[in-house]
Amino acid sequence: MPDTTPEPIATFCGKCDCGCPQLFVDADAPADRRVRITDDFGQRVQMSEEQFADLVAQAKAGVLDGFVTA
Repeated sequence: MPDTTPEPIATFCGKCDCGCPQLFVDADAPADRRVRITDDFGQRVQMSEEQFADLVAQAKAGVLDGFVTA
């Protein structure tokens, strides 16, 4: 089970009780691992706030649109 401290700031899906992916920002973590995304299989990705900001900017620019299914 992934560490869920601090509280998640976003939950992706949230329509079930299956352990949906979540986004955390841990102010106590090293700067290069402050943002954490967990999946529903107990895995996690950690990145810096700068890397996360780049991910968000690319998503807003439409880079990830081809991966989204209706």
